[in-house]
Amino acid sequence: FHHIEFFASDALTTAKRFELALGLPITCWSSLATGNDVCVTYGLEGMQTRKIETDNANKNGGAGSNVQMTAPLPLPGYDIDKAHEFYSKHGLAVRAVGVEVKDATVAYANAVENGATGVLEPTIVENFNSDGDSQKCHMAEVELYGDVVLRLVSFHGDCSAEQSTFLPHLSPYPSNSNKNKPTYGLARLDHTVGNVPNLLATQRYIQTFTNYHPFAEFTPEDVGTVDSGLNSVVLASDNENVLLPLNEPTEGKRKSQIQTYLEQNEGPGLQHIAIKTNDIFDTIAKMRHAEENFGGFELMKRPSDEYYKELPSRLGDKLTVEQYKQLEELGILADADDEGILLQIFTKPLGDRPTLFLEIIQRIGCVLPDDDEATDEGEAKNAHNRIVRERPGCGGFGQGNFRELFKAIEEHEKTLKV
Repeated sequence: FHHIEFFASDALTTAKRFELALGLPITCWSSLATGNDVCVTYGLEGMQTRKIETDNANKNGGAGSNVQMTAPLPLPGYDIDKAHEFYSKHGLAVRAVGVEVKDATVAYANAVENGATGVLEPTIVENFNSDGDSQKCHMAEVELYGDVVLRLVSFHGDCSAEQSTFLPHLSPYPSNSNKNKPTYGLARLDHTVGNVPNLLATQRYIQTFTNYHPFAEFTPEDVGTVDSGLNSVVLASDNENVLLPLNEPTEGKRKSQIQTYLEQNEGPGLQHIAIKTNDIFDTIAKMRHAEENFGGFELMKRPSDEYYKELPSRLGDKLTVEQYKQLEELGILADADDEGILLQIFTKPLGDRPTLFLEIIQRIGCVLPDDDEATDEGEAKNAHNRIVRERPGCGGFGQGNFRELFKAIEEHEKTLKV
């Protein structure tokens, strides 16, 4: 993954909330102050976690003659009317999932040839910094599901390593704005989950144009409570660094939470984003402090006492006594597969609608052999401060916690008229 872009009604407020809630500082922006009178964009970045918050400026606005044009206008293909329509329909929601590819032009051509619906043809996004050096990338977009696009991004030459911002259309945010701001240790995007009405058709569409392969599958027997459930499949890129789970609703005694999402989002969309940390106890302690003191994101209701009593019998000595204690104190869930351990916790919906939320996870184990040619995806540091690479998806996707999670979401939905 390279970045995630949200459309919001107020980019500044949304970006500041994400900054405080997740410890991701605002590092770049595009606005009237940089010569952009079409929309306002803020980029948040921490390690390999990158988020963009975009909203619309005044349709009749214009940059004054005294404004230095330090950044180009919005990303190619940005349409203010379509952006208004997107937000009116979905509320705060993800508009683009950005993935870095070797060559966006070639990737786009292959995708369209294999059935993808094109949204933005390959375009060079370029900007010049104050020293006159060019920053550029190649970008293209295809439909993913609903109104969400898969944004293909590639950097050529020395551009990727030397850029002052993670996308060329963004200018560096005033440096004094980020002094002494805390970070919570969020390392990288792990997976993004989409909700769709027809799983098989969407899976076939995405698999055909991406050549991704099934990584895991779940049914109502794995997932649901006695009331509702879902079918789910996880698609993965060749190196499995990009994981795209997909969900569809199933019928039960009550409406599936996936069906509720589809209704409240007015169609398919991205349900949640999983962000990886290398120390979930420290990250969640800081997030809870932010929630209690600064108005951060509210975390899902803590699991039952019974859940934590049964956890050691499920996981045994894979975790220490102290770790079991910390899990219970912070309300974190745990699960394991044959190779590793997954620690996870979820936020409540981020906006007014019961749609988009976040998952914070830590994967433990599944250490891969040292490889000088390997990418830094999935890296963590061991006790000797050496880089340790972990297999993507290590510890699974919390199958043992699905029922507990569903119960929590269903209890939350019972407080809403949905």
